[in-house]
Amino acid sequence: MSAAPPPAEWSAHAAVWIGFPSHAELWQDDLEPAREEVAAFARAIHAEGRGETVVLVCADSEAADAARALAPFADIEVQPFGDIWLRDTGPIVTGDGSARLFRFNGWGGKYDLPGDDTVGARLAEARGLAATACDWVLEGGAIDGDGTGTVVTTEQCLLNRNRNPDLTRDGVEQRLRDDLGFTRVVWLGEGLLNDHTDGHVDNLARFVAPGRVAIPAPADNDPNWQVYAHARRDLTAAGLEVVTIPSPGRVLRDEEVVPASYMNFYIGNAAVVVPLYGSDNDQAAVAAIQALFPDREVTGLRADAILTGGGSFHCISQQVPA
Repeated sequence: MSAAPPPAEWSAHAAVWIGFPSHAELWQDDLEPAREEVAAFARAIHAEGRGETVVLVCADSEAADAARALAPFADIEVQPFGDIWLRDTGPIVTGDGSARLFRFNGWGGKYDLPGDDTVGARLAEARGLAATACDWVLEGGAIDGDGTGTVVTTEQCLLNRNRNPDLTRDGVEQRLRDDLGFTRVVWLGEGLLNDHTDGHVDNLARFVAPGRVAIPAPADNDPNWQVYAHARRDLTAAGLEVVTIPSPGRVLRDEEVVPASYMNFYIGNAAVVVPLYGSDNDQAAVAAIQALFPDREVTGLRADAILTGGGSFHCISQQVPA
């Protein structure tokens, strides 16, 4: 089996799936704030019809009613799932318009929630996409491609024994070639501190043009300064152009460092949406990302409540290429 690689995220989208917070027992006091943040993100991506079709994926009828009230511009799809991280559980659509469905094991067995291992197949079927099941564990947030066949990932995640213990580095690269059409794999080392995904690359390094990668520049007292330095070294050694975005620095929730990152932005047809955390560098990050996407409106939106679940805007979304 061979595939055309997934188009770069800045290529045209027909739609985007966005997970809508649905389970009060998971979100507790953050449920309503998280729903409001997700609706604001969806509104920015929809861009009053200038962007793309937004499909809010809800786990039940109560959540669907809440989504309709907060986001009347969006399409609503009810599909049972465990949580909203559709970047990891949703289908990955390749360049030929077909979907790839990967095994999902709760980020290495950390969070086993009913429906997360099947929601990707159900979303693909509902949209009428031809789908192929790939018999290995891969989450969409673990990879980022530039549309030309180059993909960047981290050893901490894709070589973690809690995902595919029988696959070697060469074996992972072969699977990425066979199943997703990538022709070159650029390996980084570790991801962000306390990232329960085991270092997903979409919190660390993002392609912003073919051969051009954005990474954070450390702020004062930044817990990830060595991670950023090592990423820059590895990307430069691979011959890729590196640009830097200010980091939010040390962000604490309940006195614990959380994996807050401006790199978890989403690139839509009309807008780029950047998660903000109330840090000193919030506006500087938005300005830096705006300079990288002059043809789109770059908007910064708070994502504090979503972050309590472990991720941000990129993590809860999965685009459908046009």
